[in-house]
Amino acid sequence: MKCNKKKIIFALIISFFVVIVSYFLYQYIRIKTAKIEVKLKSNLNVEFATSLKVSDMIESINGKIVDNYQIDTTKLGDKNISFYFINDDGIKVPYEYQIHIVDTTEPLIWLGNTYTVTKGSNINLTDKILCGDNYDDHPKCTIEGTYDMNTAGNYELVFKAVDKNGNTEEQPFTLVVQEPVTDTENNTNIEAEEPIYTQFTDVVKKHKTKQTKIGIDLSSFQGNVDFKKLKNTGVEFVMIRVGGTKGIDTDYFVDKQFKHNIEQANKYGIDAGIYFYSYAASVEDARKDAKWVLKQIKKYDIQLPIAFDWENWKYYNDYHLSFFGLTSMAEAFVDEVEKAGYDGMIYSSKTYLENMWMPLEDDVWLAHYTEQTNYQGSYKMWQMCEDGQVDGVDHLVDINILYLKKK
Repeated sequence: MKCNKKKIIFALIISFFVVIVSYFLYQYIRIKTAKIEVKLKSNLNVEFATSLKVSDMIESINGKIVDNYQIDTTKLGDKNISFYFINDDGIKVPYEYQIHIVDTTEPLIWLGNTYTVTKGSNINLTDKILCGDNYDDHPKCTIEGTYDMNTAGNYELVFKAVDKNGNTEEQPFTLVVQEPVTDTENNTNIEAEEPIYTQFTDVVKKHKTKQTKIGIDLSSFQGNVDFKKLKNTGVEFVMIRVGGTKGIDTDYFVDKQFKHNIEQANKYGIDAGIYFYSYAASVEDARKDAKWVLKQIKKYDIQLPIAFDWENWKYYNDYHLSFFGLTSMAEAFVDEVEKAGYDGMIYSSKTYLENMWMPLEDDVWLAHYTEQTNYQGSYKMWQMCEDGQVDGVDHLVDINILYLKKK
């Protein structure tokens, strides 16, 4: 009897394995003979650090891609792209193609038709004139032509920038070396016109809708703010500077008015966001900045995003930082604050957003001082002026429009 049981169990095991093997053999044959009709794009070169999904390089396919994932395009060279798709017969089949990631973008030279210096200046033009690249941290920047900083005159020169991938940009310009301007030359009898400031109440009338909130940003530069008056005037939110550093690798400081501003905003029920003025020079620096910010705000109620504010364009060459590196820094800061449960945002002006930053996935706080911005990118908040006046603040303020649906 025991022998028969063993035979039965053995037979069942054999039968089970036969079924399993048959199934996998069937699936193997089914996949091997499945109809695959995939037509790729004629050009499989992809520009460095561009947003790309699996389907973007496919002209046509006889089915539906299972996971149309985002492809990492931040390393130059060949890259194999593997994915599955369900063909028209309902069979899940694998497919693979290869792209070639390239950098064909010329460096950027931030220079107009003329560049003016005072006679006797000892500045290094290649240090002072912004020269950067999307990929290369150290593009080679040179000036072709001769000039003499100690002799007044106009010098026709060419600023040349070459990155490590051989992409070249040349910008002709006139170097104007001028005599020092005397106090007498500066003294005129022209009476200055009375400045016209932007009134907060006027911005509310023009821009307040069901889909917007109108607010201001505050730091120690605005002095001691009366939040009761802000509330009564209709200020719906404040972006508050938490602090910063005074340069690369220097100690952190808390803004002198941060404690007052955040406590009063919380007291009067005015939504608060935070911004941090950064001198970060690496992803590690940016994460360190974010962690410092998180420590300062942990006991307060923060309803709006924490913004990464990097504006050191005047000294950009000193950073030896590609535009990709700059963008990666900002994204690292945002990633760090979002891991802590807050929303993150990147602050910058229209000009730099259009020319320096790589495409941003994070929310943007746009600075563009104009009646109506023509910025074509996406943004969550618009800083529309820096000459605002509002009851409760004795100094000029930046006025901001927050969009409940991202523009």
